[in-house]
Formats: sequence, C-alpha cells, structure tokens
Amino acid sequence: MSTLSLPVLYTFRRCPYAMRARLAILASGTRVQLREVVLRNKPAALIEASPKATVPVLVLPDGEVIEQSLDIMHWALRSQDPWGWLPTTPQAEQKTAALIHQCDVDFKPLLDRYKYPNRFGLADGLVHQAHGAVFLTQLDQHLNDSPFLHGLHWGMADTALAPFVRQFAHTDKAWFTAQNWPALAQWLQAFESSETFTHCMEAHAPWLEGDAPLIFPIQ
Repeated sequence: MSTLSLPVLYTFRRCPYAMRARLAILASGTRVQLREVVLRNKPAALIEASPKATVPVLVLPDGEVIEQSLDIMHWALRSQDPWGWLPTTPQAEQKTAALIHQCDVDFKPLLDRYKYPNRFGLADGLVHQAHGAVFLTQLDQHLNDSPFLHGLHWGMADTALAPFVRQFAHTDKAWFTAQNWPALAQWLQAFESSETFTHCMEAHAPWLEGDAPLIFPIQ
C-alpha cells in the first residue's frame, strides 16, 4: 500500500482522546498518515472531513470518516490485536465498557472543572478534585485485585483511561502523589515510562496542506 492510500489521522499530541486513539493504532501495527493539528487554527481539510472539527478524526481511504476515539480504537484493534488488548469474554467486555463509560461520562467533566475552573466560572476546582478522587480510589481498588484494569496485562480499558488519569494527576502532582493510591500510582508510572507511551507522545510539527505524508507509527 502506498503512503498516499493510507488512512489519515488528525490528532493533537496532548489531547487524551487523540492519545488513546494513537496508542491503539500503535499497538495494532496499523499505519496511518498522521496530521498534527493546531486547535486554534484547524486545517480546512479537517473541517471538511468532520464539521465537528475536534480530534481525533480518522479518514479511511474509501472516504469513510471515524470521528470518535473509541471507534478509532476498535477499528484499529479489530483489524489487528497482537498484544491482546481487546476483552475476550462477555464479562470482560461489560467491565471494560462500564469503566470507559464511567471515565468519559462521569470523570471527564470533573477533570475539566478541576483543571480549568475559570472556564466554568468556578473560583477553584477543589470540589471537583474531591469528586474525581472517588473514581481514582475505585481504580486503585481495581488495581489491587489485578495488575491492570484489563486483567493480567495492559489492555483496552487501561489504554482508554490512562490519558485522563494522567491529566488529572498532572494538574497537581504533589497532591496526587500524597494520596494513598499505591496501585494506581504504580500503574500510571508504568504507563508513562513505557516505550509505547514514549512513541505515542513524540512531537511533530503541525501539518500544513501540501506537506509530505508523515507515517505513524514511525518505523
């Protein structure tokens, strides 16, 4: 397959949604054209492909557009899943779906208000920090029972949640470190020190119309 016939992934390096999409693509061994986006100056090609113009967006060679991070993860891993990230039983699928739903629907709004209180007319984010800590305590308890949210090895649930837990932790690292979450802290440290995370977070220049394709993963 020529580079020009590869899927196109519009992404932003620090966005947790885009991060988990890139992680799944990387784990699957799928190759895409990566286009780093400047969110304050979104390229016309992104807006044309997806009027919502939020990352990640994946444009397939046949013109199909996949606009949600979880859908991109499933697209990549259902194509190839050499590391066994997808759940393999109905019970595991239900657990994974429940954790991701709780993260995206309940935890993410708390994270936004904790990290960016001024955007929501709040004096500070301490109340939302406390509410978010309830979810993180639950994750720590999960990780006391098994080394990963997926089970015995890293998987879909870990990948979908880790970028958001990382963002919460980095909002006030001293506070996070002081919490009694040894299993969660170890899990997050292992994620951040992994080669997969390092590769996923490599910095790239913003894409401009006419640029040569940037193939991801870089081999």
